[in-house]
Amino acid sequence: MSLRQFMSLRPLTRALTAVKDGVVHGWSETARTLGLQEDLYANPLHRPLERPVTVVLIGAGHRGTIYANFAARNPTEMRVVAVADPNRHRRDRLARLHGIAPERCFDSWEQVFEGARLADAVIIATPDPLHSAPCLRALDQGYDVLLEKPIAPTEAECRAILAKAHATGRLVGVCHVLRYTPYFRELKALLDKGLIGELISMQHLEPIEHVHMSHSYVRGLWRNSANSTPIILAKSCHDTDIIRWLVGDHADNVHCFGNLKWFTDANAPEGSTERCTDGCAVEHECPYSALQIYLRDRKRLYVFDLPEDSTLWDATILQALKTTDYGRCVYRMDNDQPDHLTVNILFRNGVTAAFSMEAFVSYEGRRTRIMGSLGDVTGDMESFTLTTFKTGQRRTWRMKTDAHGGGDHPMVRDWVQAVGQQNPALLSSPIDASVESHLMAFAAERSRLQRTIEDVRL
Repeated sequence: MSLRQFMSLRPLTRALTAVKDGVVHGWSETARTLGLQEDLYANPLHRPLERPVTVVLIGAGHRGTIYANFAARNPTEMRVVAVADPNRHRRDRLARLHGIAPERCFDSWEQVFEGARLADAVIIATPDPLHSAPCLRALDQGYDVLLEKPIAPTEAECRAILAKAHATGRLVGVCHVLRYTPYFRELKALLDKGLIGELISMQHLEPIEHVHMSHSYVRGLWRNSANSTPIILAKSCHDTDIIRWLVGDHADNVHCFGNLKWFTDANAPEGSTERCTDGCAVEHECPYSALQIYLRDRKRLYVFDLPEDSTLWDATILQALKTTDYGRCVYRMDNDQPDHLTVNILFRNGVTAAFSMEAFVSYEGRRTRIMGSLGDVTGDMESFTLTTFKTGQRRTWRMKTDAHGGGDHPMVRDWVQAVGQQNPALLSSPIDASVESHLMAFAAERSRLQRTIEDVRL
């Protein structure tokens, strides 16, 4: 019996936590305390595999490493047998962690496909413009694929991957991890059960958080839409996907407003310099100071390929701030991504959804408001409250998880099981279900640029 099943036996146990010495413990520790299964969302279709699914990791950066770590924690289900990444530091680190032989470490994705198949499947976690080419090649060679979002930077490439998956009959899972988070799973379940009557409308907010925005979309690899992908796709295809999934019908029309308002030359403070390390007169006052974010606060350090000896970190970080884009002034970049936007969506069943992406907030974690004919729901990724109109009764669900809502490894597990069993029904986010969310994002970007109402057509 899982903890989820145990909790459903008595209403009072829905608020269950294990308290010891004044400390409230998480769900996993609660389950261990009670001797129950730790996974609240264990899939009954999962089964022990005859052997681990073997995987080639293409792209050993932050996201790729997280997905590969599933193998380290679950060696009977998945094994990483090869890695490709042009960055030697990342490639070697991944190889050490997973015991990969030197002859199976490659500095380009093309080398993976030069000979016979190396594994059952590939995980593609390369930069956005390098998604479609390795994915198409992998499908041609008979690999199943787990593809980091976005599927590809253009609508044509997304449709090409969908067509190739159908033509080859291979599995393609997309890393829409929000579908696998307890928060959104519970929201989906209560909507499907009609607990707020018929769904009428939805408001959804993605608060990027000001430092995250400056790191990824002003200084980082996704700062320029022409060199990566539009931010509505790069960051918020998670959100178009989760809205589409919760609504449960096709999107018909999309309308979007948004622009780059703050991170521009015109807003550079007097006394600021090209780099935060150049003696900027306002560096200590600036909330986007690279010296503060990376050197003093030690945030988002995964981009610096730090040595194992932590005593060398200060010098490594400081050198990077003097030589890479992460040390440049946020007001003097070549960024063009909007720092705020609003999208309105009309679905075929008459439901409307309003989505906002906001950079200038002090917090992260999606916010959701769902309106139904018999009740409403408000939530923030860690909790939600359902209110019934007739009685006024309020019921609250709560769970503390990680920054991605606890969805990363459950998503990988479903994909591994789907590959191991060759059963696409095990995937919540297969390529067929994921393409429409991307088409919604492409439509939103066209609408933003052209000030039009755009149709969404599969």
